[in-house]
Amino acid sequence: MTPYLRSLAAGLAALLLVPAGPARLQAQSFNTNQRSEIEQIVKEYLLSHPELLQDVMAELEKRQTAAEEERHRTAVKENGTTIFASPYQVTLGNPQGEVTLVEFFDYNCGYCKRAMSDMLELLKTDPKLRFVLKEFPVLGEGSAARMQDKSGGSKYLEFHQKLLGGRGHADKARAIAVAQEVGFDVGRIERDMTSEEVKAQLEESLKLAEALGLNGTPSYVVGSEVLVGAVGLNALREKVNTARCGKAAC
Repeated sequence: MTPYLRSLAAGLAALLLVPAGPARLQAQSFNTNQRSEIEQIVKEYLLSHPELLQDVMAELEKRQTAAEEERHRTAVKENGTTIFASPYQVTLGNPQGEVTLVEFFDYNCGYCKRAMSDMLELLKTDPKLRFVLKEFPVLGEGSAARMQDKSGGSKYLEFHQKLLGGRGHADKARAIAVAQEVGFDVGRIERDMTSEEVKAQLEESLKLAEALGLNGTPSYVVGSEVLVGAVGLNALREKVNTARCGKAAC
């Protein structure tokens, strides 16, 4: 195969491997014999150079990642007030912190349980960090407990650590037991569970998760970036620093 045909085959292979668009529509102008010949050339080229498929898939993944990051940035911009300053969230650390890190968590998520140590370490070592907690999905008892300590004081943090760090399923009975253990008004919690505020928090969390494209917990928002999964302490610290000073280490 001549260099010209190799180049043509590589280009045509790339066209055949990308979604339909103007370039694909133009290919329909070939007659049946020409198209069959082109397809045979592409097939032979790919069989002789399978590494091209890896290059194409790598480029596709790169473009998909870039598109996803852009969607996240747009979603954060459009929902910034709800993400960072909702009246239904818990704020820990420095309430006037120069950087805000938001975590979406689930009390019954194993990865969230392991990621709790990352949050605690960041709060301990970064006095200028504002850390926001958002339940997703919302556990009514947890939301009702938040209503008794909206400032994010030590009582709610103790409740959060005990419920998230405990063994077994975090159901109503266990949440109530933990709330009573840390000194919350259990009777009020049971009343607040059916309140409009808890219902509003549930609706807000669901809308935010949909807007941000969150499909798992823990997930984080810092600056204009969205991180999905238990990315670890070092990655979180780097993103906080990037939001703070524009680089991974300030």
